[in-house]
Amino acid sequence: MTLVIGLTGGIASGKSTVANMLIEKGITVIDADIIAKQAVEKGMPAYRQIIDEFGEDILLSNGDIDRKKLGALVFTNEQKRLALNAIVHPAVRQEMLNRRDEAVANREAFVVLDIPLLFESKLESLVDKIIVVSVTKELQLERLMKRNQLTEEEAVSRIRSQMPLEEKTARADQVIDNSGTLEETKRQLDEIMNSWA
Repeated sequence: MTLVIGLTGGIASGKSTVANMLIEKGITVIDADIIAKQAVEKGMPAYRQIIDEFGEDILLSNGDIDRKKLGALVFTNEQKRLALNAIVHPAVRQEMLNRRDEAVANREAFVVLDIPLLFESKLESLVDKIIVVSVTKELQLERLMKRNQLTEEEAVSRIRSQMPLEEKTARADQVIDNSGTLEETKRQLDEIMNSWA
């Protein structure tokens, strides 16, 4: 029987690092962010809905959605963030379910749903076990500012738009502390996966 694992964490906690480690193990990882990006491409139903909701000001000259501009809008406005989520989440959820069910049908030992907003989107029911990737607040802020070229204020705003990491870790089946070295992170992941095998 396939064990469906939810992988989540705070923004810039190193969830992608852990996802890549799982992929290296040959485990199917279904990435909600990638599916979400595909869902808002030109020609997809969500693309038109987003333009209808947010206007053509959010478009780049080539007609693609300007993610940076849209991000700035939704991370500072709860109502707009919820409106965007209401458009994108149903499409993403359905595609993730399709891919999850395919992995289950193929009798894979594990399938991982990499969902940054697993708890916020109330998607715990889609998985059997949950791993939360965690880091210290200081490291999270530092990584986010560096990775996304954000000011401290912008980074704090994005972090605050999500459920606090402490709350996520409290709801996890397992927590990986990604504040140390890659080797330490990998060791923690190996221990978890071995215990669930």
